[in-house]
Amino acid sequence: MALETSTWLNLCFVQKVLRNSEGNNSIQVTDISLESVTNKGDNYTSDIIRIIAEFSYDLQGDIKNTEKKSMIVKISPTLEGDRKKLVTQLGCFHSEALMMSDTLNKMNKLLGPKHRLSGTILYVQNENPTLLVLEDLAPLGFRMADRSSGLDLAHSVLALRGLARFHAASVAICEKEPKKKEMHLKGTFNDQHPPEMKDIFIKSTKALADEIANWPEVKKYSEKIGKLSDHVYQIGVNASKLFEDEFNVINHGDFQMNNILFKYNNDGKPIDNIFVDFQMCVYASPALDLHSFLNSSPSLDVIENKRHILLNEYLDTLSAIMKQLNCKTLPPSMEELKAILQRRASFGMIISFTVLPYMLRCQTETDLNDIISTGSFMYPKSDSFKQLMIKRLPLYDEWGLLDL
Repeated sequence: MALETSTWLNLCFVQKVLRNSEGNNSIQVTDISLESVTNKGDNYTSDIIRIIAEFSYDLQGDIKNTEKKSMIVKISPTLEGDRKKLVTQLGCFHSEALMMSDTLNKMNKLLGPKHRLSGTILYVQNENPTLLVLEDLAPLGFRMADRSSGLDLAHSVLALRGLARFHAASVAICEKEPKKKEMHLKGTFNDQHPPEMKDIFIKSTKALADEIANWPEVKKYSEKIGKLSDHVYQIGVNASKLFEDEFNVINHGDFQMNNILFKYNNDGKPIDNIFVDFQMCVYASPALDLHSFLNSSPSLDVIENKRHILLNEYLDTLSAIMKQLNCKTLPPSMEELKAILQRRASFGMIISFTVLPYMLRCQTETDLNDIISTGSFMYPKSDSFKQLMIKRLPLYDEWGLLDL
């Protein structure tokens, strides 16, 4: 993005943030440099800037120490338009600030520094513009994985172990503080969201129907998907519903590879991960996060041949951490977990229709304003996407998910 923000993102602002986060009023910022972190189409609800600040602070007497610190500024859209309107109506920034400064902070403390789920929130500004300042995870060695062909088994296993810790810690927190459940009830699919949110899913699904009309192997499903498109958001609402008698957790709410950063050893093998973007957290069935990940992020080989390994890793870790945290709630058995996922299979279908193509397409062209205002949605010219959909569509049809 163009860094027009420099009128307010200046030495004074950065000094205020550092004094607040470090608890040290002697901090004097001497220089800052700014760089955009995301490209068009990478991040739909915010603009993200990295600040590298040089500053000094008092030690003893007249002695000063100098340091450099890198931070991430996540800014709510400032340019007037459909994107700004939607993000404001959704309350994304308020939700993320609440999650990170309260619930997630407590979850991190339960798990300890070895298994941190997220970076630290350093500063919240509620207007002119609305923004969050977050710890920069890049200096700690975390970065995005290559998303062009999906995550391999090693990345996927790490991600699901991390998700299991997230879910287990949320159960422990909700047992101690039941009101936490009420703080996270919106998520992505909710009747209270503005119509523009629904339109994104409708337009994406219609674009899929148009696309597969050109694929001889599955073109017969094009008409069904076209008819389904106007109802797809309500199907998502129904699949996301909270049932108190089920096993429930606080879901990340948008658990896919763009929101998982990995750390690597010298051989390039992933050894750790951490999560970002907590704007859509929701208390509901863990099937939401599991379907989000399984239907958007693993490679074709992993999801086709190693799904059982991922579910075993998730459940083993979930059970172990819940026991370690002395949760009274019992984790599901594998049989129950598979039943939970099957009951909400329509949620996985929607992720395949609408999130998977974003993950597999080139990092170009479309942003949220384009999609809302013009309905433009470019499906990726990706063999992986086509192969997956050719395999999945007959299954969705067999399960009755394509019928109204």
